[in-house]
Amino acid sequence: MSLPPFQHLVDEHWRDVARLAHGLVGPVHADDVAQQAWTQALVAYPRLTHARNLRSWLLTVTHRCAMDHHRRARRTVPHDDPAALAEAPVAPPPDAPSGDLWRMVAALPERQRDAVVLRFVGDLDHRAVAAALGTTPGMSRRLVSDALATLRLDLHDVQHPEDLR
Repeated sequence: MSLPPFQHLVDEHWRDVARLAHGLVGPVHADDVAQQAWTQALVAYPRLTHARNLRSWLLTVTHRCAMDHHRRARRTVPHDDPAALAEAPVAPPPDAPSGDLWRMVAALPERQRDAVVLRFVGDLDHRAVAAALGTTPGMSRRLVSDALATLRLDLHDVQHPEDLR
């Protein structure tokens, strides 16, 4: 099986990789994570056995690079600094509308947050989200569903604070 030249892959999907990295690690580290993803993809590309769904494969590589970034960040944060541990890694994509939504996404549990970002920022189907997270498509659906239910409640609370009294 012949794969298209790697440059075609870069030309076609660089924006998707950048957006997903931005959504998973925020604007400060997004370029580093995207660059790491492209480097890992370039090394692995010749070993691919098929050219099916290369976009999904790239976004899975990007997600794994983002998770590696978070693991490294956790190891380098002093344990006696709880404020540093509370920093939310999720930031809206550059073209997302502003508002409380992305702060709410950042506050979701990690697997739900990653599933939502992969599904809606990365525009992956549940099978690809499951592959990126190392789970089943059913669990991917559940993670996204639970996250959306939480976000709906949080958004309702923000839009209707009088109901909280």
